[in-house]
Amino acid sequence: MSNTGKDGDGGFVWYPSGELAAASNLRAFMDEHAIADYPALLARAEAEPEWFWDAIAARLHFHRPYEQVLDLSRGAPFARWCVGGTTNAVASCIERHRATPTWEREAVVWEGEGGEVRRLSYAALSGRIDALAAALRREGCAPGEVVGLFLPNIPEAIIAFFAVAKIGAVAMPMFSGFGVKALADRLGDSGARLVITADGTWRRGAMVPLKATLDEAAAALPDLHRVIVVRHVGCEVVMAAPRDRWLDEVATAPAGPVPTAEMDAEAPLMLMYTSGTTGKPKGTVHSHCGFPAKMALDMGLVMDLKPADRILWMSDMGWLVGPLLAVGTTLHGATMLIAEGGPDYPDAGRMWRLVDDHAISFLGLAPTVARSFIRSGGGGIEDHALSSLRIVASTGEPWTPDAWNWTFEKICRRRVPILNYSGGTEIGGGILSGNVLAPMKPCAFSGPIPGMGAAVVDAGGRPVPTGETGELVLRCASIGLTRGLWKDKDDERYLESYWRTIPGLWHQGDRARIDADGAWFVIGRSDDTLKIAGKRTGPSEIEALLTGTGKVAEAAAIGLPDAVKGQAVGCLVTLVRGQDWHPALAQELENAVVAGLGVPFRPRFIMPVSDLPRTRNMKIMRRVVRAACLGEDGGDLSSLVNPEVVEEIRAIMRGRQGRD
Repeated sequence: MSNTGKDGDGGFVWYPSGELAAASNLRAFMDEHAIADYPALLARAEAEPEWFWDAIAARLHFHRPYEQVLDLSRGAPFARWCVGGTTNAVASCIERHRATPTWEREAVVWEGEGGEVRRLSYAALSGRIDALAAALRREGCAPGEVVGLFLPNIPEAIIAFFAVAKIGAVAMPMFSGFGVKALADRLGDSGARLVITADGTWRRGAMVPLKATLDEAAAALPDLHRVIVVRHVGCEVVMAAPRDRWLDEVATAPAGPVPTAEMDAEAPLMLMYTSGTTGKPKGTVHSHCGFPAKMALDMGLVMDLKPADRILWMSDMGWLVGPLLAVGTTLHGATMLIAEGGPDYPDAGRMWRLVDDHAISFLGLAPTVARSFIRSGGGGIEDHALSSLRIVASTGEPWTPDAWNWTFEKICRRRVPILNYSGGTEIGGGILSGNVLAPMKPCAFSGPIPGMGAAVVDAGGRPVPTGETGELVLRCASIGLTRGLWKDKDDERYLESYWRTIPGLWHQGDRARIDADGAWFVIGRSDDTLKIAGKRTGPSEIEALLTGTGKVAEAAAIGLPDAVKGQAVGCLVTLVRGQDWHPALAQELENAVVAGLGVPFRPRFIMPVSDLPRTRNMKIMRRVVRAACLGEDGGDLSSLVNPEVVEEIRAIMRGRQGRD
């Protein structure tokens, strides 16, 4: 499948085989449009956006063809797409497969923590979508109305997402681990009058109540009109009449065809909230043409998802990866495996067993998942063949070299590429990605996704020299970008958040660099950047030195106020299995940072913790670490799956201050 190069061969460790490249979706697209190579595609897509986005939108189903693919009359922040056209994401993702062989193939396979398996073909999935869509219409749910989805990783999460879209309402997925306040904030801000939830879910053998949590939030939501509940774990719940109904009682088989709402191409499909550092979360808005078109580009064209693929990307419908999986998989006629629970429970190697048992060919994971397996000894990965894999995709946060190399060696077996992918909720997908036509460097991206106009610039918007770090920006509009922010009066918060930091450019706070070989690297968030004695660096560079010792599983490096250097370095670490903490290890880790970056970067402290604050998609929240260390407000913590570690960090810091 590939030829592996030596680690010292220009930094590239993987090269695509001629067979892989020739069979790729990307190569077929470029041949269709007489484009020689990927750089030429990037150049043409930016120079001729109407041509490019028309070619991408052609992969969707339109009830009425659009008259203009891109309207920039109000400027890039307010671009309009597929003007005059009507469509529906359900038509593009589900109904297009009717009367094709895909209709009887598996669309969704689910496995629970206890090993239970459910399977839904495209035909069966469509039938379940129709039944719930008909029920929502009977409940009076109208086009444009927001419907909250508070569901775990079960097939009903996919069914509900598409049922809401089918009737023209707006799906608002919410993280299944949210507490009462986070739920109330989002439901209240969105104006949702109807929520679909489950009685509960299983996490690491424990039953987690969802309906009960929603009931508490509902006390602050006087406009909540209907709650539809999935029977899943069988726990006892309070059903408040007439508000609450069981899904299996309302979503019965419809008597006849259930029409799919014909929506304006730019009508809202999905409302996704981001967690803000300060203030309330931002509601990003994604349209019926925009999000599916972005998935056609990102997953189909760039990441080479094919109908024959079986994809596993463990996340939650409340984070962008969940809708990405739902829309991207079905749009391409592939099969998704959704697994309730975590990758290492009830057995340490659950993820590897899932890959082998379900013949997974496309595996998505976060770098922190790899680091957690390193910490636990690998979960018996050597005992699993993983021979079905052909693509591994990663997103969430920057890699450290040790975790990337472990993934390439242990999971990919040096034959499967790691397609690094970075973007955001506001992007509706990615800005940068790996692809199967380019050679691969550890931790790097092959380059920008076509049509994004990605660049690395300084604070004034000027391109930075090769090898230097700058701000990752977009120079043009993209079909996947949020259409403003929900209930944002005069679009002030939207413009201030993304378009005014560097006037004329989209900027969301990621820092990046491009090396001499044209490989791209995301260094981290702008607000995570450390400036030590006038020298800027990303936390990932310090963290890589710590994990590179082989004794640290994960690390979070933060900047601390310092009267002399401006900032000093503080580090929290989790240790690999079997490694004890002692003063000699602390000195060894400190020396590793100094040897790698110099004396000015000597950490003020390195402290062991049981875990680091992280979101459900395993992103480490460094701003929360910093706030806990400094005794400050950490902002919105609703996305954390382990909020208890914040207090652990605060307690450790109080103890440290008591000794100083």
